[in-house]
This record gives sequence, structure tokens and C-alpha cells, in this order.
Amino acid sequence: MTSTTPRTDGAPAWQDPEAIRFMLEDCTTWAVVGLSGDRTRTAYQIAAQLQARGKRIVPIHPSAPTVLGEQGYASLADVPFPIDVVDVFRRSEAAGQFADEAVKVGAKGVWFQLGVLDVAAFARTTAAGVAMVMDTCPAIEWRRP
Repeated sequence: MTSTTPRTDGAPAWQDPEAIRFMLEDCTTWAVVGLSGDRTRTAYQIAAQLQARGKRIVPIHPSAPTVLGEQGYASLADVPFPIDVVDVFRRSEAAGQFADEAVKVGAKGVWFQLGVLDVAAFARTTAAGVAMVMDTCPAIEWRRP
């Protein structure tokens, strides 16, 4: 979906079931922006769930830590292999730049976590042909029927 207009079922355009399905089922390499080794953080817990579901996680953090056995990188541009989804754990005001970077590195999808919204970034990203989901979490979506 490439519009910010609500879907026919009244849900926001950025929670398109097809975009969610595509990322959860068809994409395997997930760059997790904001992932550190802090086990109490939501990013760590979701990254562990992604791994448990067979996804390769790529920590993106300024200090580039190795997390959950995966080498970290300071930025998306530093990752030397293709990224399928960029999963963003940053506040709404800081998240849009990562959507733009995801488009630049050729990611297939961008996922803004629960509570993270940037309508302008959604419009830019989907206009570039990249699927985008906002304000939900893979853990929530996997539980849906």
C-alpha cells in the first residue's frame, strides 16, 4: 500500500496485512536498529524471537556490539550483505532517517515498532516501492489468527 489513506477495513495504511505477511514470511535477514546486549530491552527480546523463528538478525547500534551471536554494525550502510527488513527501535522523531537509509541500502521492508510513527517516512518509503509497517510488533502479529 503506497498511501496514508486508511484501508477499506478502517485500519491505517501502515498496518497492511500483506506488508506484514511479506516481511514475516518472505524476509529472512532483519537489521535491528537500536539492538544492544541489554537483555531487558524490548529490542533484545524481539531480536531473540526473530532468531527463534529462523530469521537472521543484524544488530545496528553506534557501538556495533555482537548480540545474540551476530556481529553488529554501526550503521545500515556498514552491513556488507543484503538486508531484507530494517526493524526500528527508536523514538518516532528519530525513526524516519532509518527508513530513508533502508531505502538507500536496498532493503525490501521497513518495520517501525509499537508506538513508533512517522507518516512522512511511510509516504517516502512506500513511494520508493519499499513495504513499510508501523506501530506494531512482529510478536503481536505472529499471534494473530
